[in-house]
Amino acid sequence: MSDFGKATHADAELILKLYDFRREPVMREARSFIASFNPQSADDIVNLIHSFGSQENAWFRQVTTFWEMAAALVTNGALHEGLFLDTCGELFFVFAKFQPFLAEVREKIGNPQFLSRSEQIATHTEAAQHKLQSMVARQKAMAERRAQAARP
Repeated sequence: MSDFGKATHADAELILKLYDFRREPVMREARSFIASFNPQSADDIVNLIHSFGSQENAWFRQVTTFWEMAAALVTNGALHEGLFLDTCGELFFVFAKFQPFLAEVREKIGNPQFLSRSEQIATHTEAAQHKLQSMVARQKAMAERRAQAARP
């Protein structure tokens, strides 16, 4: 049992609503794009952010703002942190893609708050940090497999 106290039925209902939003067809497309987006530099992210009007930019904004909103529910006490950490691993998947470039992206886009709520959740506890490190390692292994598959 975590040291976050007991989750309520309202927490469980909110988690299920967040899950339902993730199943919405456009959100599924956006999540699929983010899953396949593999930035190699801060400029890759900045270029995506600055590609106003593109479908990729819309998908990027949809996914990142969704997870920022969900994280804000936790950081502002509206949603049980332990329940969120146990059920919302995708925030870690998304954040792990951007974390290595975060400081530079924030500087280049002039927004020091970019993904700040996601960062707060992903680094707030030792368990969350471990989950993030595991996701970073998993994404690195996935990138290596993609690179090997691309070799002739």
